[in-house]
Amino acid sequence: MLHEFIATHRDEIITRCRAKVAARSIALSADADADHGVPVFLEQLANALRLGLRSNPEIANSAVQHGHDLLAQGFTVSQVVHDYGDVCQSITELAVEMNAPIPTDDFRMLNYCLDDAIAGAVSEYGRERNQSIRDEEIARGSERLGYLAHELRNLVNTAIMAFEVLKSGNVGVAGSTGSVLNRSLLGLRALVGRSLAEIRLTHGVQNRERFLVAPFIEELAPQTRMEAELRGITLAILPIDSGVTIEGDRQVLGAVVTNLLQNALKFTRPGTTVTLRVGAGAQRVLIEVQDECGGLVAGKVDELFRPFEQRGTDRTGLGLGLAFSRWGADANHGRIYARTLADRGCVFTLDLPRMQGSSVVTVNH
Repeated sequence: MLHEFIATHRDEIITRCRAKVAARSIALSADADADHGVPVFLEQLANALRLGLRSNPEIANSAVQHGHDLLAQGFTVSQVVHDYGDVCQSITELAVEMNAPIPTDDFRMLNYCLDDAIAGAVSEYGRERNQSIRDEEIARGSERLGYLAHELRNLVNTAIMAFEVLKSGNVGVAGSTGSVLNRSLLGLRALVGRSLAEIRLTHGVQNRERFLVAPFIEELAPQTRMEAELRGITLAILPIDSGVTIEGDRQVLGAVVTNLLQNALKFTRPGTTVTLRVGAGAQRVLIEVQDECGGLVAGKVDELFRPFEQRGTDRTGLGLGLAFSRWGADANHGRIYARTLADRGCVFTLDLPRMQGSSVVTVNH
C-alpha cells in the first residue's frame, strides 16, 4: 500500500525532494520546509491514503501556510508548484527503483491530494502577493504625494515672501526679489504641468497626434530661456530640420523635454551652456539635451532615472523628473538614455520613432 511505502521511506523521499530543489538552485529555509512543506505533506498524505479519504482538509490548510512562507522568503509562484511536483516525482522514482508498484487507486488519490495542496498554496501565495503589491502602490503613492505637497509648499512660501517684500515698495520688481518670485512661479507651473501629465500617464489617457518637431520645440523655448537667464546660463537651441515629424501625446512629450531641460539647467555649472539639438535619421528622431555639469562617475548615469533619486547639492524638486521622463517616453513608444562626457557634462537623449508623410495635425496652444 502506498501509505506504508511513504511511511517506510519518508526520509528518503524528503532527501530526494530537497535534492531536486537544490538542483534548481533555490534553497528553502529549514524552518519553512520542516513546518509546512514536504515533511508535513507526506504525513497528511499517508493519513489520507490509510483512511481511504479522497482528500485531507489538513493538506489545504498546511499548503496555505507553505504558500505564505515561500512568499515571505521571496520565492516565485513556480517554486510553490515545483515543491509539490517534487513529491510526486520522488515517490514515483523511488517506487520504480525498488520495484514497488503503486496501486491505481492510491496513485489517483495521490494526485487528488497534490491538487488540493497546490491549489491551496498557490491561492494563498497569489492573495498575499496581490495584497503586497497593493500595499506597495499605496505606500509609493503616499510618498509621492507627500513629496509633491512638500515641494508645492516650499515654492508657494517662497513666492509669498518675495511678494510681501515687493509689496513693501522697498525693492523693485526688476531686482533679485522679483527674480525669486518669477522663479517660484515658473517652478509651480512646471510642477503642476508635470503632475497633470503624470496623472494622464498613470490612467492611460493619451491624445496622440502627429506633429512637426521644430514648432514643438519652439513652443517650449520661451519658458526655458527665461529660467536659463535667471540662473545665468545660456540656452542654445540648434537649428532643426523643418520636415521632421513625430507622433505621440504632445502634452506628455512636452513635459518630458521640459524636464530634461530643467534638469540640465539645475545641474550645469554657472556661466555655462545647455544645448538642445535634434537629429533625425530615416527611422528615428533624437532630441538631445547636453549640460556642462562636469560629468558623472561611470555606472552612475542610469541611477538618475530612479524615482526620488537626486544628484548634486541642489535638492530642490521631487527627484521624479527623470523617472517621469522615462515613463513618458515609454508611453509614446520611445526611450530615454543618457551618457556622460568625461570632465564636461551629460547628454540625455529622447529617442522617438520618426513619422513619414505629410499628415500633420496643427494645434494652437
